Amino acid sequence: MLIKFNREVYEMAKVNEDMLIKDVLELDEGTAPIFMKHGMHCLWCPSSYFESIKDACAVHGIDPSKLVDDLNEYLSSKQ
Repeated sequence: MLIKFNREVYEMAKVNEDMLIKDVLELDEGTAPIFMKHGMHCLWCPSSYFESIKDACAVHGIDPSKLVDDLNEYLSSKQ
């Protein structure tokens, strides 16, 4: 995946609620604890390959904006 190997693209990466969970995890596996902190404990289940953050949050009763903010804060701290 390009983002893992290209620092410039990685720095531009910003998570949004329409992204698939698997894509965020592939971007940086360090995001897994953030998902779990927000109540998403089944990160590598088959649904994560097809489900957006927004859809997963609706299923789990989670505010997607708070999750996305925390994910982006984490990614920004790595730059």
